[in-house]
Amino acid sequence: MTKIDIISGFLGAGKTTLIKKLLKEALANTQTVLIENEFGEIGIDGGFLKDAGIEIKEMNSGCICCSLVGDFGTSLKEVLDTYHPERILIEPSGVGKLSDVMKAVQDAGLGEEVTLNSAVAVVDAAKCRMYIKNFGEFFINQIEHAGTIILSRTDIAKPEKVKKAIELIREHNPKATIITTPLAELDGKDVLATIEGATDLEAELMEQVRAMHEHHHDHDENCTCGCHDHGHEHEHHHDHEHHHDHEHHHDHEHHHEHEHHHDHDEHCTCGCHDHDHGHHHHHHADEVFTSWGMETAASYTKEDIEAILEELEDEHSYGMVLRAKGMVPSGDGTWVYFDYVPGEAQVREGKADVTGKFCVIGSKLKEDALVKLFAK
Repeated sequence: MTKIDIISGFLGAGKTTLIKKLLKEALANTQTVLIENEFGEIGIDGGFLKDAGIEIKEMNSGCICCSLVGDFGTSLKEVLDTYHPERILIEPSGVGKLSDVMKAVQDAGLGEEVTLNSAVAVVDAAKCRMYIKNFGEFFINQIEHAGTIILSRTDIAKPEKVKKAIELIREHNPKATIITTPLAELDGKDVLATIEGATDLEAELMEQVRAMHEHHHDHDENCTCGCHDHGHEHEHHHDHEHHHDHEHHHDHEHHHEHEHHHDHDEHCTCGCHDHDHGHHHHHHADEVFTSWGMETAASYTKEDIEAILEELEDEHSYGMVLRAKGMVPSGDGTWVYFDYVPGEAQVREGKADVTGKFCVIGSKLKEDALVKLFAK
């Protein structure tokens, strides 16, 4: 199987930096072919590529989006026939429409052994607003069709610029994963895993909560598992706009504001295929576990997080919180990780993640209050 990844972005956005990082830290010792458009950034030199074992098939027919019908498909087939690569990275012209490049790959008739794996847009945080205003549909098209958007220059842009860039991106793409941490602080393997949709904090936490509450245990009046505090229909609110059939017999919407998307199969842990009610546990079929989450580029100190977690004990204000987990930048180059269960909070230092994240799971969660508590 050959994976095709498209790395788009306007000139100067940082595509070359991203591609170098992926090649060096995530794709070393793999058979990877880079297709560069000659009008793209000049920055990946032949010496670097040769050292990394990367083959180049340069496009010589002008802008990639001006030669979609003939040369593009032919070039892709040449690459496949010549190198049989595990992966092809395509860096199209900065002024091209990402949707056109994606369609060209899909229409090239490359066979079942080739898949369009991802579409990435690199966006300069400081120039996002200006580019939307001046380049309109060409720039917006990259944002709209990307599964992952990498905000560059977040280490030198003013925090309010970064916040505004995220807001503008969300207006045009509410679902893409946005990487806000400077690439220099991240491992290329983590960047690639995010691009490929392999990380989902909410899914991981929901699975842990379900597992914790599906085992055999006794419940008494002091139990804090949430089993006895609800009796309405099973609702999970979920902002993802995916559609699939639910074969179980209760209503079930799942809400969180983690705005990336993924496919669902029998191994999916997103929470959409929830409890098997044939299990012999002490829960009622109409129990509620809801989740709330947010992503943020803001900085939080260890003391900030400890104060927030202490507040979560207030069931009246926030609902019954069963688990909370997250990781956020502290502003001094380190990251604060936390893991919370009622009565116990662990706060520690951890490695940089692609963006700051919070996730809270419980019953009768009061989301407006949680937004105010975690916002900064």
